[in-house]
Amino acid sequence: MSPRLTSKLLVGAIRRRVEATGGQAMVLAKGDETSGSILLALVRRGETVRLLERGFGAQGAYGWVTTGPEDCADPMVVSNYLQKRRRSDPDIWIIELDHDDPEQWLDDMTGTE
Repeated sequence: MSPRLTSKLLVGAIRRRVEATGGQAMVLAKGDETSGSILLALVRRGETVRLLERGFGAQGAYGWVTTGPEDCADPMVVSNYLQKRRRSDPDIWIIELDHDDPEQWLDDMTGTE
């Protein structure tokens, strides 16, 4: 078994990385520092474009999986979903990443296309 980064360390690295490329990152909900789940709200100019959660991919490695409502354009739908996730998992981290091109930023960070 390979060593795993703590959630707090990973969240800090994500925040620094998005801020280094001109974006902003805000912790909306702080979760368990060691093993809390991480949910990213990708935002462009104040509008949520996609929600992602860290999880295991098909190859057994961690990756980012789309989650939440299909239509993230409605802020109330997104807010309700995030509140529901927080109630069902109080250890989850919810991070809002506001960037000019958040999906491209994520692809660059993870090395995917």
